[in-house]
Amino acid sequence: MNEVKLSKRLETVVSFIPKGARLADIGSDHAYLPCYAYLHGYIVQAVAGEVADGPFRSAEQQVTKAGLSDVISVRKGDGLAVIEAGEVDCITIAGMGGTLIANILEAGKQKVQTVKRLILQPNVGAHVVRKWLVTNGWELIAERILEEDGQIYEVLVAEKGNPLKPYRYFEVELLVGPFLRTERNDVFVKKWCKEIEHWRRIVAELDEKATTKEGMAKKEALERNIQLIEEVLRDE
Repeated sequence: MNEVKLSKRLETVVSFIPKGARLADIGSDHAYLPCYAYLHGYIVQAVAGEVADGPFRSAEQQVTKAGLSDVISVRKGDGLAVIEAGEVDCITIAGMGGTLIANILEAGKQKVQTVKRLILQPNVGAHVVRKWLVTNGWELIAERILEEDGQIYEVLVAEKGNPLKPYRYFEVELLVGPFLRTERNDVFVKKWCKEIEHWRRIVAELDEKATTKEGMAKKEALERNIQLIEEVLRDE
């Protein structure tokens, strides 16, 4: 029964689920996360949502195999369309781009209102998720950054509250994360050193090619980001 294994990335997501939660895992893939969360005593029930046929069937098979069909409901649908308002009090969305996560939350905004906690793991574009949270009255209460199999991931945890509370330097912390900036661990430094290198290459290309107003604006925005991140990396 307890054979469900999770990646370090998903274990980190699960670690933030409040005990006794009713969970919706959106984009659940094989439903490993809700199965693990139930078997380890985090949740009392769950909805595993999937939009694509293959992952939906895989999730159904996994839940049946784990003997959890009575507590984990596997549903096919787009984003938060798989849940009813008030049905769950915690939502996890992991392994997608930040823009897609923000779009899912925006499209299901009415259902999100009745939820106590969001645990979000964007593969890229975490700043887009932070911006959505701020705009919609969600307060970041924790963040984690970790590396697994050569990939760097961020996990954002939010509850309803004062969305500006964790931010001291809003512009840069929206980009890098207020808690992650304060912690400033080795993975954080590695991520942003690589990002600066990448941005510098783009700026060099734009120096040669950018003739349009849009190109120049992109170059200026990247140069501003490089300046901001360099300041963070210099801070002791």
